[in-house]
Amino acid sequence: MTTPQDLFLVSVDVPGERPVEQGDLALALAGAELIDLLGIRAVTLDGDRIVPGPPLPTGDRLLDEAAAALVRTEPYETVADWLWRRGEGLAVTYYDALDADGQLTGKQHRWLPRRSGSGEAADTPARRHAADRWWSHEPVLCDLASTLGIQGDRPAEAAEPGDEAVGSVLVAIGDAVTELEAVRERRRIESVAFDNIWRAP
Repeated sequence: MTTPQDLFLVSVDVPGERPVEQGDLALALAGAELIDLLGIRAVTLDGDRIVPGPPLPTGDRLLDEAAAALVRTEPYETVADWLWRRGEGLAVTYYDALDADGQLTGKQHRWLPRRSGSGEAADTPARRHAADRWWSHEPVLCDLASTLGIQGDRPAEAAEPGDEAVGSVLVAIGDAVTELEAVRERRRIESVAFDNIWRAP
């Protein structure tokens, strides 16, 4: 299992301060993919730019897709640009992949993935793996979940990840989620103002 898969399952199974926004989750999943690619040395960071190494098989289809999507020409892509580009639609992609493999409901869908939100939780290997990382307070997973408003019963002060590059990615995810929330808030304000214009006598 990978960090983005574990993060997706934590977002489904662990109650948060608020419902997890799909856009926020997508940004965090893209960051989690990058963290795993850093972990296997498929990429390094040069400042805020992602420098790809030689293509490496990861053993995971979605992580292989992420590696294949890296920009391999200079000046390379920034972490922030990666989050927005790779994150587009990524929450649905992970839902479909986990559901098709039977990791959400315990029933494998061999032909077409199903996107109903009504599937009941099942005790699957993927869910157990994510739960083990979560309840052991694994720092990176907890920090990713915290960005989405998921705290659980872990200590308020999460342990800082020891890797500077991972820390940079976590900061970039937090900034992107904050930026996305600002966009949503601006749209809410504009929508209320528009409604008020039409209601005015």
